[in-house]
Amino acid sequence: MIDQDRILKIDINQEMQSAYIDYSMSVIVARALPDVRDGFKPVHRRVLFGMDKLGNTSDKPYKKSARIVGDVLGKYHPHGDSSVYYALVRMAQPWSLRYPLVDGQGNFGSVDGDSPAAMRYTEARLSRIAEEMLRDIEKDTVDFTPNFDNTLEEPTVLPTRIPQLLVNGASGIAVGMATNMPPHNLSECIDASVALIDNRDLTIEELMQYIKAPDFPTGGIIYGFAGVKDAFETGRGRIVIRAKAEIEVDSNTGRESIIVSEIPYAVNKSELIKKIADLVEEKRLEGISNINDESDRAGMRIVIEVKKDANASVILNKLFKMTDLQSSFSVNNIALVNGRPQTLNLKQLLEAFINHRHEVVIRRTRFDLAKAEERAHILEGLIIASDHIDEVIKIVRASQTREEARTRLMERFSLSDKQAQAIVDMRIGQLTGLDQDKLRNEYADIEKMIAYYHQILSDDAVCMKVMKDELLEIKEKYGDERKTEIIYASEEFNAEDFYADDEMIITISHMGYIKRTPLSEFRAQNRGGVGAKGSNTREEDFIEYIYPASMHNYMLFFTQKGKCYWLKVYEIPEGSKSSKGRAIQNLLNIDSDDKVNAFIRVKRLQDPEYNMSHNLIFCTRKGIIKKTKLEAYSRPRQNGVNAITIREDDQVIQVRLTTGDSQIVIANRHGRAIRFHESAVREMGRNATGVKGMTLDNDDDAVVGMICVNDPEKETIMVVSEQGYGKRSLIEDYRITNRGGKGVKTLNITEKTGYLVAIKCVTDENDLVIINKSGITLRMKVADVRVMGRATQGVRLINLEKRNDEIASVCKVLSDSVDENLQDDSVTEIAE
Repeated sequence: MIDQDRILKIDINQEMQSAYIDYSMSVIVARALPDVRDGFKPVHRRVLFGMDKLGNTSDKPYKKSARIVGDVLGKYHPHGDSSVYYALVRMAQPWSLRYPLVDGQGNFGSVDGDSPAAMRYTEARLSRIAEEMLRDIEKDTVDFTPNFDNTLEEPTVLPTRIPQLLVNGASGIAVGMATNMPPHNLSECIDASVALIDNRDLTIEELMQYIKAPDFPTGGIIYGFAGVKDAFETGRGRIVIRAKAEIEVDSNTGRESIIVSEIPYAVNKSELIKKIADLVEEKRLEGISNINDESDRAGMRIVIEVKKDANASVILNKLFKMTDLQSSFSVNNIALVNGRPQTLNLKQLLEAFINHRHEVVIRRTRFDLAKAEERAHILEGLIIASDHIDEVIKIVRASQTREEARTRLMERFSLSDKQAQAIVDMRIGQLTGLDQDKLRNEYADIEKMIAYYHQILSDDAVCMKVMKDELLEIKEKYGDERKTEIIYASEEFNAEDFYADDEMIITISHMGYIKRTPLSEFRAQNRGGVGAKGSNTREEDFIEYIYPASMHNYMLFFTQKGKCYWLKVYEIPEGSKSSKGRAIQNLLNIDSDDKVNAFIRVKRLQDPEYNMSHNLIFCTRKGIIKKTKLEAYSRPRQNGVNAITIREDDQVIQVRLTTGDSQIVIANRHGRAIRFHESAVREMGRNATGVKGMTLDNDDDAVVGMICVNDPEKETIMVVSEQGYGKRSLIEDYRITNRGGKGVKTLNITEKTGYLVAIKCVTDENDLVIINKSGITLRMKVADVRVMGRATQGVRLINLEKRNDEIASVCKVLSDSVDENLQDDSVTEIAE
């Protein structure tokens, strides 16, 4: 019966809820979240307080970490020694804390993620700045609470003179919540605190004039300001941090290298290097030949060597996207306010610190006032004794006991018990040697201090001045410059500023190699010449596409499977006429079974009016045509977008930019062409398939090209066959028909001419650049080719008889590399 009385029946649901809530609150309040006033979790506060009590200060020799850990463990923090030691270690790491609180000696780990040495090997002491967080703790400035076994007392908060929570940040995972607060610059935090003391009505935006952004111990660059603004205003935000990297060029070899001198906060350097090496090994990142870690005591230095034909700027951007050279810090400002977790904005954090400092100064002043009044009271008695020194000595010597002497002095001179006791406790030598002037001067000084303390307690303005003076003193001692740079908006970095808007020739090989070459390298030759060597490619490769563009143009790449990608021309690696270029897959995220078949250059891609007034006309090998507004392709994405839906047996061969009033001419390899107005093609969405533009004769036929004619009076149609024959014809020779027909003859196809390979819209001001499959380049003036009938065979443009070769690609360019008469919105200039 007795045993049954001891058994309590409880609801397990209620018990589980109660137990879990108790556990949660214990983790939240007593372990994982910092106090908003001093910015510390209990373990950090106990470590610093324990070191202070141990006399382990910055002006004393180092002590073994094991001794410190043991002392803290035995007196204040009854948990595992590793939790105490790792808390101490982190406070000593200059890459973890913006302002380290522990001065460590020995191996305390590294930014590479190396573990610290065991606590029996390392030594530590308080840093000077940590002592400022403990100053005045003995003056009843903060509340104390019994330790775990009620034998000692420990502080509930430290009387810090530094806004520690902002300055060093905090991170911790509680139950149901977590905190992640970035570090900030001490000078900026103190300036903001002083400004808020002067004017408590300051807005967050005004405070941000003082605290620019977080300031990480590892430096780096804050890239974009929106996340910082969100964090300051709401207590939550996402801050993007980039490594500080520069591109160096070896003066001897001309090779480029990326030099990384600072990495984002909390990034493991060795893991970062390993990740880059893995990407190179997996062929996901090409263009890097080697990577070395040359970091030493002087600072961090990671050297990423770039291959000769690679573009270092493009590789650096890929590294930012694919590795932790660019990372994000998710701010979540949760701290304990009066024992309760709360999300705080910038002003609330500063106000909490200022209110704490106000309470500390008031409590310290009351303590100092009590001590000063007690000393003044004693001095009053000593002054009376000095005025009657002979009589005092006589009374003391005549008394049988100390108690009798004290009583007789109190009766004779109307002294208090403490005053009389102070006189009795003095030795005879002191009694005879009392210096009245010295006593009176000390008393006068004490009276001034008492008056000053009363002023602090009664006048809040004086109290605030004391707080400001102490904060400015801290700034003078420990303030420093920012380590982290700020780029307020990512748009502020304009890469175009580093590249002149020069004319280029973009060449793309059959196997997908691309490069840009200055137009000036292609010299003009007479018709019928054998050409100059244009490009060294692999034996099985040949130049297939060639296009003109200027450095600041946007390149829209269209693949045969119907996807669209974007690049700036300066992001394409430069190469000479004889170099093979870089694989497009290294510049764009293109599928391995896809390749670029067309591209457009546009200077004003971000102009909505321009985008809505221009169309993209797509043409496929099977004669399908589609018209879509340029606006649908005006938002660049890293992984590209679907530009047109392609059937399985078809592929995109041509894309043209038009103003909505162009004549479209499509030609097939059997020498036929069809002409119709682009208004015959209705406008469709980006993902549409399109409609029939030309009907092909049979399965072995295919469309070879499409042109858009804007000025029929000036422009002529140039067609070129695979054996080097070509001619110009007037556009009037091609009658306008309905879309979808078979067309009319545009070149008399014979064995001597070979099939049709290209159709171009040209004027006398154009040059023609012809490249054959063996890489031979010929540049000739279009004016040298006479205009002849539509159905003729044409004339020989390039001599191929000695080589048994075929023409691979034909491109028109402007005769002069700079033509002032053509504007950005010239469709002829852009489309080709």
